[in-house]
Amino acid sequence: MATTIQLRRYDLVPGERDAFLAWWRERVLPVRKAHGFEVVFAYLVPETDEFIWAVSHDGDADEFRRAEDEYVQAPDREAAFAGIPERVRALTTHLVEAIAV
Repeated sequence: MATTIQLRRYDLVPGERDAFLAWWRERVLPVRKAHGFEVVFAYLVPETDEFIWAVSHDGDADEFRRAEDEYVQAPDREAAFAGIPERVRALTTHLVEAIAV
């Protein structure tokens, strides 16, 4: 079965890094996993407060998008974001493909 990977890049709000990382670990990851997503990697660039991570889901790009849409509208995801101040000032996401090296 195919697996699709999405690269996610966040520019964090200055001063929110520690709170963001704690929230991401404690609230976002469990909900993502409950919806069939797996984290491929996560990195922080301390000098710029840039957070870069990749998440995967079984299936092709269309299946990934359907799962992402369901995740975004899910009550448990809504609860994970409820009352959380803005900690990301900009984000980009892209589906990516592996290349041979």
